[in-house]
Amino acid sequence: MQDHIGEVEIPGLPLFRRGKVRDTFDLGDQLLIVATDRISAFDSVLPTLIPDRGRVLTAMSRYWFGKTADLVPNHLLEDDATAFLVGPLAKLEGRAMRVSKAERIDVECVVRARLAGSGWQEYQATGQLASEPVPPGLPFGAELPELRFTPASKNDHGHDENITRKQLAEQVGSELARRLEELSLEIFRRAQAHCQEVGFTLVDSKFEFGFVHGSLTLIDELLTPDSSRFWDADQAGGEPPHEFDKQPIRDYLLSTGWDRNPPAPALPLRLVEETRSRYLEASRRITGTDL
Repeated sequence: MQDHIGEVEIPGLPLFRRGKVRDTFDLGDQLLIVATDRISAFDSVLPTLIPDRGRVLTAMSRYWFGKTADLVPNHLLEDDATAFLVGPLAKLEGRAMRVSKAERIDVECVVRARLAGSGWQEYQATGQLASEPVPPGLPFGAELPELRFTPASKNDHGHDENITRKQLAEQVGSELARRLEELSLEIFRRAQAHCQEVGFTLVDSKFEFGFVHGSLTLIDELLTPDSSRFWDADQAGGEPPHEFDKQPIRDYLLSTGWDRNPPAPALPLRLVEETRSRYLEASRRITGTDL
């Protein structure tokens, strides 16, 4: 059975924040994060839900938090969130994470292994990534000579702004900037190796960090089809990538002539089912569990 969850209300729990795709509730020094089936693109929430999407994001984040816990602490708490999900709220099981409340660092830590997305656009325009040189003449999807760290200044209202590593150091301090880069690259390499084992190419991903009781901590979601690009590693060279992320939705929206200003157009049923299938397949192959 397909599961559809839009906006969430939990009686007795104050809403901490309603984001583009998650509803977060305040538990004092903890938070309850519920991943819905809303999906966003180009900073707009689409009017169409993707069934089971929230379950995929939660399952994959839980998996990756466990797999990277030896590299850096994360905000996921061991105790289960189901104590809050009784009666009608039981339908939220598998979508909720109970986490420590963190002081967020307002930076997205992006790591790129290949040329795609905004990285490809910058390379086409300037021949650079994060204002640093890249070998000329590379095609779309080309593997970079080395992993590249390309941070962005996070903005909850409007577009995130790509920044240089120098700007990052000016924003957060040189020592923290160095640590964020090191951790991001370590996490990406760990994930990259696992993805290769299950037939995926990890193209790029973004990570978020904060401080919990003064300790640098990995927060938000982790290595999901929303925050990463997964390509099928078994396809023949030169073919368009078979994507297990939300890039096909971005491509469709651009094909409609939409100007990227709200409201966003609805998605056709074919694309909804295709996206749901690819999200579920990404989760199955990476976590080893069939939702």
